[in-house]
Amino acid sequence: MEPETRSPYERALGSRLSELHPVLQRYFAAIPAGSVGVGEGTFQRFGTKHWWLRPVLSWVARRQVIVPGMHHQVPFRIENRTVDGQQTAARTLELESGTWTMVDAVSLSESGQVVDVLGSPALVEAAFEVAADNGGLSLNSRGVTVRLGPIRFPVPKVIRPVIALSERYVAEVARQYVRLTVDVPVLGRVYEYHGSFTYRFEEEA
Repeated sequence: MEPETRSPYERALGSRLSELHPVLQRYFAAIPAGSVGVGEGTFQRFGTKHWWLRPVLSWVARRQVIVPGMHHQVPFRIENRTVDGQQTAARTLELESGTWTMVDAVSLSESGQVVDVLGSPALVEAAFEVAADNGGLSLNSRGVTVRLGPIRFPVPKVIRPVIALSERYVAEVARQYVRLTVDVPVLGRVYEYHGSFTYRFEEEA
């Protein structure tokens, strides 16, 4: 079998990829072999205002998923790679407390959903529907699973987080904008980030 050369986003969107802004088409396409996609920018807001989440998020932060506290004007760098049809990302944030990195790997399910696995080792898996939206890209979660080694715990709908992510490119300022929100039934918004960055390809070191 030939190795998959397209990114999960290309395969999920199909012909709708052309509806994205050309800069986003390049961003969501497969990274050329021997290259790494590098983004540098600032998160205006990153994290959660809920202090009572700190104990569990401190543990999750060590698994490189999310970090406790609410942080503002955070410089960050993202490195994207395509490996065997998977899109991997490492986002390194310069927090006041020091450098912290969030990692994930995106693949495509048999049902055509984009599946994002977060953490090292893998801890959270979220399945998304993908849509082209006025030149941007939107992801809306359809399922969340917690992974503890070989054991998988699908989160019941009654308490399942709803994750929404959007990516836009604003030509007037030549920057890409990203926004993510995580809402939980009854509790409301428990996590979010939004920021902007520039993006380029570099040769792999």
